[in-house]
This record gives sequence, C-alpha cells and structure tokens, in this order.
Amino acid sequence: MSHTAVDVIRAKRDGLRLTDGQVDWVVDAYTRGEVADEQMSALAMAIFLNGMDAAETARWTRAMIASGDVLDLRVDRPTVDKHSTGGVGDKITLPLAPLVAACGAAVPQLSGRGLGHTGGTLDKLESIPGWRAQLSLDEITAQLGSVGAVVCAATTGLAPADRKLYALRDVTGTVEAIPLIASSIMSKKIAEGADALVLDVKVGSGAFMKTEERARALARALVDIGVDHGRKVTALLTDMSVPLGAAVGNAIEVAESVDVLRGGGPEDVVELTVALAREMLALAGIDVDPARVLASGEAYETWARMIRAQGGDPEAELPVAKHTRVLEAAEDGVLTGLDAYAVGVAAWRLGAGRARKEDPVQAGAGVRCLVKPGAAVSAGQPIAELYTDTPEAFDAAFETLRGGVELNGEVTERSALVIDTIRG
Repeated sequence: MSHTAVDVIRAKRDGLRLTDGQVDWVVDAYTRGEVADEQMSALAMAIFLNGMDAAETARWTRAMIASGDVLDLRVDRPTVDKHSTGGVGDKITLPLAPLVAACGAAVPQLSGRGLGHTGGTLDKLESIPGWRAQLSLDEITAQLGSVGAVVCAATTGLAPADRKLYALRDVTGTVEAIPLIASSIMSKKIAEGADALVLDVKVGSGAFMKTEERARALARALVDIGVDHGRKVTALLTDMSVPLGAAVGNAIEVAESVDVLRGGGPEDVVELTVALAREMLALAGIDVDPARVLASGEAYETWARMIRAQGGDPEAELPVAKHTRVLEAAEDGVLTGLDAYAVGVAAWRLGAGRARKEDPVQAGAGVRCLVKPGAAVSAGQPIAELYTDTPEAFDAAFETLRGGVELNGEVTERSALVIDTIRG
C-alpha cells in the first residue's frame, strides 16, 4: 500500500492508531527527506495531543532503529548500560560505569551533552585534560574488552531518524510527548547493542518529568519498548527535587565523582550509584556486592584506566573558575527548600551549560551547594558557592538561586531517593 504524509497526519489527528506500514513509511520517508519538516511537525503535534499505544510506540522505535546502524559490542563479559532522563548534579554515570565494570560487567555508555539546566556527561568528562569523547567502533570495542567500561559520544550512524526528529521537536513544543521521548531514548540504546539496560527516570522540579504520574508513565513506556525488542530492562523512579550531591557543574562534578570512587563523597550520590549498580549487575547475572567494591577502591582503579584509555590524565589538576562568590543565608533558621531547577539554571547562567547545542561551556563554572534542606543555618552563613570565568553572570545567577532557596518555610517530608522500581 502506498502512503502519503497527509494521510498519516490525518489518521493521528483524528485519534486513530497508526498501522505498522504507516509508521515504517513515515519514519523512513522523513529520514530520506521525502516528508517535509512542516509535515513531521504536524504529525509530532498530533502524537503529542493524541498519544500512541504501547505497540505503536514500539513500532515507531523499531523504525527509528532501522534508519541507521546497529552496533555489535559483544565482548567476553555481559553488556549492560544505564540511561538517565537528566537532572541537576546528576554525575552518576561517572562513578557508576567503572564500578559496574569493576564488578565484572561491560558498560558501553554512549552519552550526550548538556542542554539548558541539565548537565551533559561528555561536557563533564571533557574537563579532564586530554580526555576525548569521539571514539571509533573498533576503539569502543577494544576498550570494553580491556577496561570493561567506555563513556563516549554516540557514533553518527545510530538512529539518524531520531537525531533529525529531536531537533524538530525542540522547536515545535513537542519534546514532552511521552511516546516520542521513549522512542528517542530506546532507539539509540537498543541500536547501541547492550544486552540489558537500567533506566534512571527522574521526577521533580529539576527533571523533565515534574510529576510522579508522568515519570511513571514514561518509565513504563521505556520498559515496554525494551521488552518488545528482547532486552532485559529495569527502570528506577528517582527524586530530582533537590540537586544530587553538592556539586553542579562540569569539573566540580568530576571531582565529586572521584571522591565517591575513592570511598567518600555525598551520601545521596553513593546511595544512587550503588542502587543502580545493583540493578545493572542483577540484569547481567553477576552476584557481586557493588557497595563492597566501591569501598575497596577497585572502582577507582577502573576509572583511572578508563580515563587513560581515552587520552585523559586522571591525576591532572581540573580546571578552576577565575571568579567565586558566595550566597549567604538572609536570616537564622532552617533551610526548608533548595529547588533543583533553580540551582541548575543558576549553574547554566554561570557558564556550566548551553542554550544551543553549538554553544561552548566553561569547565570550571557551576554551583556548590554547601547546605541541604533540613539543616539549621545562621544569618550570613554561606549556603552556596558560585563559580564562573565571566563575573558579569553573577547577578542573574544569584537572582535565580535566591528564588530557589527557602528558609523557615513549611517542613515537608522529602521523597525517598529511589521512589519505585519498574521491571519488565
């Protein structure tokens, strides 16, 4: 049967389920340029408004995978990956990948860059002198075999349909469509070729999913797609109302991650790293206690080998911002709120993030949270340190950060860090 873009748009506009043939055709035709951007924009909005069922979303994902390469990363260890939907201070990939590798799995972590208030793993690692993100497929496979972990940029041949559609969604107000989010994430992860995948679906002010209901719906969609494609998948719903750890930036998040790998670091970063590692190892069929391995220092040794394998110096001094200022408590009391989104935007304004994909980032910029909610503070006590190479950015960052700090407000019980686990 022949198809036209208008027929597909009308079907979804009218709330109909797209057939497998319609899905396959429209994704392929859009990738090849036969379907115009304005037509795919209309279809994306129709999907945003009317949704897709589980089978439809799985077929859409399958078509996106078929638009490009599927990697073969088989090595002598079980392969397991992790994906986070993005948050503030979310440096978990940095200690997690070497930890799971030190426990015996292979972790092929193809990561991205930050955009807006959420940080990017590659931006953080590029603050390490000499480290490089771009690796060939042969280099990725060799490093997986020798080190057990690789964190690098995705190869250009993975799911080109997703790359093209994501740019369109970003400018048409359709980024939040759950079927399109789920198919975007899973098309790349399945094409990457890992045997198993653990998803960290964040919920709260600093996450893209602001409510538990939407986060749970996304997690279920992601797991269902993985199962449909024969993958072992688990999703954790995790709290992102408060920044993870103390550091929010690039180099300062690397330093905090190294502290975790050396047996220290903030309790919440350690807790989430170990929780995700346990799920990854369970899917890989490996019976090792990641908490013990993390405390032993073995994970740090794997980290050092991973950084060296990509040209970096794990012992090198990290970049430091030229200018520092402190946000102080305005009065005595209890810090009852530290909004993750406000902290993320403040770090972005200081230069740690980017507004457009082509924008540069400052390696040393960011915010260090010195106090977490629940702590008593005195007037004049430092609550946060701000870092930047561009001091003219301080005023806007301070204004944003002050709006996210609450003193002596209503005390509410914070959600557990790991809210729920959704399995395939």
